Amino acid sequence: MPHFIAADTGGTFTDVTVYDPVKGEIRFGKTLTTYRDLIDGVVAGIDEAGGDIGDTAALRHGTTHVINAFLQRRGAKAALVSTRGFRDVLEIGRGNRPVPFDTGSRREPPLVPRALRFEVTERMGADGSVIEALDETEVEALASVLIAAGAEAVAVSFLNAYANPRHEQRAAAILSARLPGVYVTAATALTREWFEYERSATAAANAFVGPAIAAYAGGFSRRLSQRGFAGTLAMMGSNGGVMPFEAAVERPVALVESGPIGGVIAAAAYARALGLGKVIAFDMGGTTAKCALVEDGVFAVQPTYWVGGYARGFPIRSPVLDIVEVGAGGGSIAWVDPQGRLRVGPRSAGSEPGPACFGRGGSEPTVTDANLRLGRIGGQSFLGGRLALDAQAAHAAIAGHVAVPLGYGEGEAATTRVAHGILDMATTLMAGAVKEVTVARGHDVRDFTLFVFGGGGPIFGVELARHLGIRQVVVPPQPGNFSAVGMLLANARLDVARSLVADLSAAGMAMLEAALAELKVEALAAAAREFAGRDVVLHWQADMRYRGQRHSIPVDFAGIPTAEGLRAAFEAGYGKRFGRTLGEDFAPEIVGLRVTAENPGDRPDLGLLAPAAPAGTRPAPVAHRPLHLRPGGWVEAPVWRRDTLPAGFTLTGPAVIEEYGSTTLIGAGDVATIGVLGEIAIRLID
Repeated sequence: MPHFIAADTGGTFTDVTVYDPVKGEIRFGKTLTTYRDLIDGVVAGIDEAGGDIGDTAALRHGTTHVINAFLQRRGAKAALVSTRGFRDVLEIGRGNRPVPFDTGSRREPPLVPRALRFEVTERMGADGSVIEALDETEVEALASVLIAAGAEAVAVSFLNAYANPRHEQRAAAILSARLPGVYVTAATALTREWFEYERSATAAANAFVGPAIAAYAGGFSRRLSQRGFAGTLAMMGSNGGVMPFEAAVERPVALVESGPIGGVIAAAAYARALGLGKVIAFDMGGTTAKCALVEDGVFAVQPTYWVGGYARGFPIRSPVLDIVEVGAGGGSIAWVDPQGRLRVGPRSAGSEPGPACFGRGGSEPTVTDANLRLGRIGGQSFLGGRLALDAQAAHAAIAGHVAVPLGYGEGEAATTRVAHGILDMATTLMAGAVKEVTVARGHDVRDFTLFVFGGGGPIFGVELARHLGIRQVVVPPQPGNFSAVGMLLANARLDVARSLVADLSAAGMAMLEAALAELKVEALAAAAREFAGRDVVLHWQADMRYRGQRHSIPVDFAGIPTAEGLRAAFEAGYGKRFGRTLGEDFAPEIVGLRVTAENPGDRPDLGLLAPAAPAGTRPAPVAHRPLHLRPGGWVEAPVWRRDTLPAGFTLTGPAVIEEYGSTTLIGAGDVATIGVLGEIAIRLID
């Protein structure tokens, strides 16, 4: 029987997971990300994991390619075609000031400069009626202008096209025919919701990254075909599901958070299996740290994602798992700013050249160098011994770039103290991200279990939890490859949404029923195209608010809802989020509908990920090494190999548990127990 493969390309490492259903086993590969050709790292990881590309039924892939293109502003020369009079909607944006007292605050410039924004004659009404017909002669003439301007991609976004997309679709068709080799996208192919700024920004973003993703997908397919691959290719979507490569090329904005999503999916699967009601899924990789909430085994998906942050960035109207990300990873660089203050990140050493201790030409100190300096990771056991780490290079980098500039000197005591400072800074940054998804949204962070993964998550888990007042940390099996594991557990998924303004009166509910029927037909048709006839499960959600409010909240429902049921669900959700409802004088209304179509598919058993140590094994530490703690100083801490620890085994810290791809740090006095699924459950002791 063929293999199933998942590959996650991150900023520092490329992680691969191979599922062999015949042998009933899962194997793993981890390679440094190859920036010159990202596909090289994936192929090398598959070979390392023993995957047979020629005998693979399906390959799922997640990548940071899209988000990096946005953040680095490296994309196509894109043009925008809009309704006459609305050329500057990208520039105007929203007339708000998120930082009201910062008079110098400015948003990042739009992805499409004004010289490449064009207008054509057409106008749709908000009810979908044609106010002014599309001037097709203007559109055809515009094609020559776009060629002369050197446009590599074109986005078409017309006013009120969400209500009637006919003009927008026709203009896109004309431009596609007249501009062979140019990537053309229409806003209504990406979102059928209102808000002209968000729709235009989404279309512009899709055009900006479209040519690169099309080239990347084509190159990926060709490389695999050369190795005999004849299976199904899918990309990890930002909505928490997988999508065909063809759909990813049409809607690359749906990949904006493709990389980190898999780990949250796997965390939700473990939360359900272990009966954990409230979980913070925390992923620390080589470049960034990410976190998301999982409640009752379910993660939240938000309809709008802000690239670069709400204050300065731009919106993408596409479902994205509700995740917060900060620039604190193992490769994050420690530096001293002009005011003489220690800073960590957001710059990362990545894989090229990598941290100073990697010996690949890096000279600046990173979080990984600080961990090595304090004995938290082993110089000869990193990545199973495949990558020897240079402790002296780490010491020199910390001394030369941080300790000496800060006035501490360059001795052992100085670099030890500064290494702790680097880790404290990283912990504070990551704690801020956790608070953003918990405290800032009305949750008590102490009620949650911290579920840590990624190459760096387990080494920071205990300290981060203690910083936040959390009492339990869980480290799943194979944390270093956990995002790739999650891709194998993900459902095929697509989302369809519509704007609909309706109150809860009889007339409003009739409008709702008609819209539900129309949306169901569209969702099932899209699922038939993308899921190849597989079984589909539909999940429904309404966006609701009190009349007159700007913002809405999502309300889940099933079947044909009643007005009373929607009102009760809305007020329960509103009260949970804001601590109160507004009473009888304020009427709830529906402002949007969403349907998610999912195909659960086959997935590996979580038990296959558990370490292979048989019950009754009496493990012993494989080594002892100096570990610097605060308070306490240097201690000789035992080092355990994770695959030798059977279910039920308990140990007390300080201790280090090593495995391929990650290291878990157990704090002094904290108690770690191996669970039935191979997880490490750590109970923090004051």
